Amino acid sequence: MTDLLLRQATTDDLDALVRLENLCFDEDRISRRSFRRFLEVPRDRLMVATLNGELVGYALVLMNAATRLARIYSIAVSPSVRGRGAGEKLIRAAEQEAVEAGRIVMRLEVREDNHSAIGLYERLGYRQFGTYRDYYEDHGNALRFERRILFYEPSGNFPEVPYYPQTTDFSCGPAALIMAMAALDEGQAVSTLEELKLWREATTIFMLAGHGGCGPHGLALSAWNRGFHASAWISKEGALFKDTVRNEDKKRVLELVHEGFLHDIGQTEIEL
Repeated sequence: MTDLLLRQATTDDLDALVRLENLCFDEDRISRRSFRRFLEVPRDRLMVATLNGELVGYALVLMNAATRLARIYSIAVSPSVRGRGAGEKLIRAAEQEAVEAGRIVMRLEVREDNHSAIGLYERLGYRQFGTYRDYYEDHGNALRFERRILFYEPSGNFPEVPYYPQTTDFSCGPAALIMAMAALDEGQAVSTLEELKLWREATTIFMLAGHGGCGPHGLALSAWNRGFHASAWISKEGALFKDTVRNEDKKRVLELVHEGFLHDIGQTEIEL
């Protein structure tokens, strides 16, 4: 239907949403209060379809703040326009809203005896991954479907990165840094000697036993000392892995080393 319009629902649609819900469902209806609550939660999305000014469909998408998943909680299409592509357009609009919100996967539930809806979801690329038993008010089962909606699309040209395999069990960080620097500077040494040199420079983590490890601060400073602009993205403040060190002197040294790196790192960028 070329004249079908899709948009975000507003509070002015509340009466029409309730009428459509009562028209489409005998059980498991969304109440007026729940519709109002969904309209007031900015994280979730309630899309509506209108035809000649009449609300003929909706799709309600929930997006939990703790995950990268989105979920079509409910979708309804008026019997007067079924079979004319309104359901597919609502699903596509719901997916686009979720993509713009950074969600990776869309999930939904559908009655196991709703063969027309199942056929639509499968045609759109959804695949069943589970079942909810006794899910609906009448004790019917729900099939769980999902589809990946967000894909990585590289833009522009990327430099070739030479592969350098680490030669020790404890120098993965220096090996990764060597590859990154060599991709930006063809004169960068790619050798075991450089790997071990970087490890000695960048080691900031004491282990219970065996060799120490390279933290992000040390690797960033080593790159900066070689003329690279380094950014370190750290998920926590303070010296890393300090709780795994039993010796109090080593803990004190670890903290001093951490403070020294933060002081010396100067022009590098640290994001906590």
